[in-house]
Amino acid sequence: MSIKVMVVDDHPMWRDAVARDLAEAGFEVVATAGDGDQAVRRAKAAGPDVLVLDLNLPAKPGVQVCKELVGHNPALRVLVLSASGEHADVLEAVKSGATGYLLKSASTEELLDAVRRTAVGDPVFTPGLAGLVLGEYRRLASEPAPAADADRPDAPRLTDRETEVLRLVAKGLSYKQIAERLVISHRTVQNHVQNTLGKLQLHNRVELVRYAIEAGLDDA
Repeated sequence: MSIKVMVVDDHPMWRDAVARDLAEAGFEVVATAGDGDQAVRRAKAAGPDVLVLDLNLPAKPGVQVCKELVGHNPALRVLVLSASGEHADVLEAVKSGATGYLLKSASTEELLDAVRRTAVGDPVFTPGLAGLVLGEYRRLASEPAPAADADRPDAPRLTDRETEVLRLVAKGLSYKQIAERLVISHRTVQNHVQNTLGKLQLHNRVELVRYAIEAGLDDA
């Protein structure tokens, strides 16, 4: 089954080039947009699996686009493709619900690989940014979480394997690394994560890692 992708960028030549590269690689490019309002409207209509999103957009900033669309459809994966490697921009994108963050200096091969990995829920970051994001997960863990409280008697029960997967997610491992560590398939890891999100009434990986760190699973 082909992966449905939407490309959002305010530079027409760049947007068209990225869309063309994705289409030639076998992705189904379902829409493109050049500003924030257009992006929200078209994404809701086209229903992409992955949104390749620039942050610097007219009408509405990329982080707001990300927040609105992930709020509308928590299953949507967002890969930010930005010229900015500023830490504040990266962290703001992650907090708004982005799955990954790639600099525009990336090669076409790196972009295609990032979109494939983003589609299955792997967090993809330009080298050097992954550690920054994990640090932010830990900082978020010190803030009150909107999620289920692990100490409540009616808190949902996770299976041993779900807890094991959650512990590795909290340590910052990718789904591929978790699959290799536990000698299970990538798809099985995804299923465990989705089941855990459902049980804990969480919406994305950021909230999941926050929950795991609060529960002390990253130190286990």
